[in-house]
Amino acid sequence: MDQDKASQDARDICFQEWQENEALAEEMIPLLGQLYRKYNVVPSLYGRSLIIRSVIRILKNHRYVKKVEGTELSVRDTLPFIKAMTELELGPAHIDLGKLVVAFKRSGRSDVKAYLGEELGELVGAHGTNGMGGAPKDVVLYGFGRIGRILARILVEKAGGGNLLRLRAIVVRGAGDDLEKRASLLRRDSVHGPFAGSISVDHENSALIANGQVIKVIHADSPADIDYTEYDINNALVVDNTGKWRDEEGLSQHLASKGVAKVMLTAPGKGNLKNIVYGINHTDIGDDDRIISAASCTTNAIVPVLKAINDEFGISHGHVETVHSYTNDQNLIDNYHKGDRRGRSAPLNMVLTETGAAKAVAKALPELAGKLTGNAIRVPTPNVSMAILNLNLARPADVASVNAYLRQVSLDSPLHKQIDYVDSPEVVSSDFVGNRHAGIVDAKATIVDGNNAVLYVWYDNEFGYSCQVVRILQSMSNVNFLYLPRTRD
Repeated sequence: MDQDKASQDARDICFQEWQENEALAEEMIPLLGQLYRKYNVVPSLYGRSLIIRSVIRILKNHRYVKKVEGTELSVRDTLPFIKAMTELELGPAHIDLGKLVVAFKRSGRSDVKAYLGEELGELVGAHGTNGMGGAPKDVVLYGFGRIGRILARILVEKAGGGNLLRLRAIVVRGAGDDLEKRASLLRRDSVHGPFAGSISVDHENSALIANGQVIKVIHADSPADIDYTEYDINNALVVDNTGKWRDEEGLSQHLASKGVAKVMLTAPGKGNLKNIVYGINHTDIGDDDRIISAASCTTNAIVPVLKAINDEFGISHGHVETVHSYTNDQNLIDNYHKGDRRGRSAPLNMVLTETGAAKAVAKALPELAGKLTGNAIRVPTPNVSMAILNLNLARPADVASVNAYLRQVSLDSPLHKQIDYVDSPEVVSSDFVGNRHAGIVDAKATIVDGNNAVLYVWYDNEFGYSCQVVRILQSMSNVNFLYLPRTRD
């Protein structure tokens, strides 16, 4: 009986601790909202954002720290930091609260506010200073398919923190009687779930209202039909999601529309267009660059990992095989298609096809020009893909050293937003739906034998890629956040 009572007491204590942690997380939410909306501060725990997160997600993000550092991190540890941060009049920044709190606990110090004053000194008292590019930038989404709608979700979400990108309009084909359907497609998504907020339709003004943001719906068959200034849209960034034009000549049509300043293509650009992978060559974007490409989802997934490996081990040559979810340009059932094999039913077949990702790597990483080959297999899943990097290294290595290096890069390097790292024998593709990194290294699958290495990189080819696109938009608009604590170069 005594043993049964002890077991019951232990269960009661465990559940009580959980409830207390839930209560602390609930207390944390309005403070996080204040940091975000008033100060444009985005706190995270080892890259896992705490903004617009549920109580359970906040607790799970705290749990994640144990996987990274081997030490528990509780809301009891982080709440005093969040309270103190709301009192420091901070300037805009992304702050990895997890790294700060873990370092504080290990230091043996006790004065949280004094510690934050030292670690965040360049931000303290900087609220209201203009460090992010001036006035808000108008953004127009030309095309409202899979990528367009995810970009809309991300832009609407980020507007709460005043990040200076305003989604002002979307451009679609049609006669103008499709607002309800457009709203429904943004509101509900079979892969990514429901929209986080409220969407209504303003028929009189032909607009969608998403979380209070008025988004004009413009119906047009070509850029030549549009004068954006009629809608009070000026110096806009147009994001072309259609893929209809992929060279400078075709995309220049957007620049002829009144109110347009710059254009971004969400597909690999042809000719001399700069193909930008954020985190790798985004600093190559000049003020005079009016048309750029955000490359492809696969290029964004593999280039950061390839750069990291090349910097540390060197790459003599290699092959990239992508296992890619089917896309809208394939057929649901067997039917005519101008592309080889793509006419066969996408949900029923693995379809061998080409990918330009290996060649596209050279546009972002010239040092790998001519060193990579590539191919692709389309598979019957709607989202999340994988790139298999079969590399010949310049110097020998082993699994432990390669994985340890990539783990460190994912946590503490300028590529921490691009490269994620997972070390679980149970993960599958659906586990990465909504992952905001360009790619996720699967450590359990890594193979290294001397100079030969095989890396498996998951990527959400819709959401992760769209996050990269938004990062480029921010860069083009001079929206440059400070990241603290600073990462290693």
